[in-house]
Amino acid sequence: VQLQASGGGLVQAGGSLRLSCAGSGLMFSSYAVGWVRQAPGKEREFVTGINWSGKNTFYIDSVKGRFTISRDNVKKMVYLEMISLKPEDTAVYYCAAPPRYSDYSASVQDYIYWGQGTLVTVSS
Repeated sequence: VQLQASGGGLVQAGGSLRLSCAGSGLMFSSYAVGWVRQAPGKEREFVTGINWSGKNTFYIDSVKGRFTISRDNVKKMVYLEMISLKPEDTAVYYCAAPPRYSDYSASVQDYIYWGQGTLVTVSS
């Protein structure tokens, strides 16, 4: 599976953005997808994940209530809706997938398919 993230940009604190992850490949719906971010000078951090059907999701505590992950398997898309953005959300955001038929994971090392990142900058 191939993934391509888009939708990043510059936004003021309190603002919102919607990231998109376009997938390709015949079996896109067989893959869980996660969003991982990397802030300047920091390691990559798992943010949220969604299982193959979209019925199960997980969020890290710092984004609960502000971020929403969803997917459309017909369109082969995964979305990350972000509201009430904070300067500490500034990072390059990547969409990634673990091996086929695996569930999402909070461990970045479990993701083997990566899209190019999209930069989100939140100004204070």
